[in-house]
Amino acid sequence: MISVRRADGRYRGGDAAAGIESLHAFSFGRFYDPDNLRFGPVLACNEERLAPGAGFGEHPHSHTEIVTWVVEGELTHRDSTGRATVVRPGDVQHLSSAAGVRHEERNDGTAPLVFVQMWLAPREPGGTPSYEIVRGIADSTPYAVLASGALLHVRRLAPGERTAVPDAPGVYVHVVRGEVDLGPERLAPGDAARTTDEPALEAIARTGAELLFWELNEV
Repeated sequence: MISVRRADGRYRGGDAAAGIESLHAFSFGRFYDPDNLRFGPVLACNEERLAPGAGFGEHPHSHTEIVTWVVEGELTHRDSTGRATVVRPGDVQHLSSAAGVRHEERNDGTAPLVFVQMWLAPREPGGTPSYEIVRGIADSTPYAVLASGALLHVRRLAPGERTAVPDAPGVYVHVVRGEVDLGPERLAPGDAARTTDEPALEAIARTGAELLFWELNEV
């Protein structure tokens, strides 16, 4: 089964006056939809757009695995463990909030910042917060979020190129850029698909494209 969620159907949030635009794929904050709370361990897939100088001040998280993918610009991250990093396109950032951590995210640059942030539920709550950043992750190299039993695959496709969708009980697909055919469905930037028990599924790029696949062991 393939369930497609279109970019124009995302919940709109953020604070325009503060230079923040947020687009939510799942029930989030004041946007509550009891039929769209999660897909397997995936709790959120937020597209965030921050104007220069804008950002999210220090705030808490717990019992959540937070993975960030920068589309354009540079994201400044600081957290209560003392880490301070700049995340750029091609980097995978992973903050495991575990029993509790505070962090802030800002656009300290002079150009607009666009990033996709994905939240996953861990199998077990608690633990010690941790942080990791993988610089310039290679295409098709999976990134494991072991606490959630999930693998992130990044695929960058040339026009006409095909890629196999992970063969797993569930896959969450997010189109960062470009247009692709996913089985019988055509997906555009910001579109997402949730697949369940779809073996031998392929994505075919109609244009140059960038895709994020979450391979999920449980849905």
